[in-house]
Amino acid sequence: MLAVFKRELRAYFTSSTGFIFMGFFLLLSGFFFAMTNLFPASPDYNSVLGSITFIFLIVVPILTMRLMPDDKRQRTDQLLFTSPTSLTGIVLGKYFAAVSVFVLTLLITCIYPIILSFFGNLATWEIVGGYIGFLLLGSAFISIGLFISTLTENQVIAAVITFSALLFMWIIDWVAQGLPTDKTSGIIFAGIIVLALGAFVYFNTRNIYVGVATTLVGAIIIVLTYFLADKYFFDGFIVRAFEWFSLLKRYEEFQIGILSLSPIAYYITFSAAFVFLTIRVLEKRRWS
Repeated sequence: MLAVFKRELRAYFTSSTGFIFMGFFLLLSGFFFAMTNLFPASPDYNSVLGSITFIFLIVVPILTMRLMPDDKRQRTDQLLFTSPTSLTGIVLGKYFAAVSVFVLTLLITCIYPIILSFFGNLATWEIVGGYIGFLLLGSAFISIGLFISTLTENQVIAAVITFSALLFMWIIDWVAQGLPTDKTSGIIFAGIIVLALGAFVYFNTRNIYVGVATTLVGAIIIVLTYFLADKYFFDGFIVRAFEWFSLLKRYEEFQIGILSLSPIAYYITFSAAFVFLTIRVLEKRRWS
């Protein structure tokens, strides 16, 4: 993993990708810092972090679009697959390299609250909490970009799909407000999830029996939940499911300086899930 990490980190700064990411991020964050804090003389720095979360829609595709397609373009993907390093080590090396570039850029922005400290007292721990949440949020977005980069050999397509996925994550709270909340819609949506899960298992195992068994187990769980557990469970189920994927909603606590275990665990689990999916896709490709 360490060798892949060093290789990817070096690649960011031997090409223009790392500098474009850092330059664009710092340009926009500096603009919002000036407009939000310097000109109005406001000490509320966390409002800057909350305002610039939209940057992820633009900079994360730049950061992740080359992670997997670049190996395919240079014909080095087979060398990675046949190397002693495990696929888990390869994926984690690439992921942590991208996160490290993000962390380095974020550390540079620490200059902003230092500048504010010369003009008065700051809520230091509130700012620290805001930075922790911002880091976790960015890492979750990067994990999505990493996964999408494994699905295509074209960097531009990877960037466009990543942007579209992150945009959906951005507006998911608005989308949830217009979704049906009745029981029938909830049951149908649960069935769609079960079918999708069964299809995912089948395409990864190429075993029709395992895929069908997964679907049947899911269907049984839906029936048992309705008749034995709580028949009102499916009321508003679609909205709750969409809200579960809301990354920005969980960032609100960090924005006001609250460090809670629940959103921290959520972000870590979310990132780990997409890293795992990336490993599964590569594992399938290795033996295909």
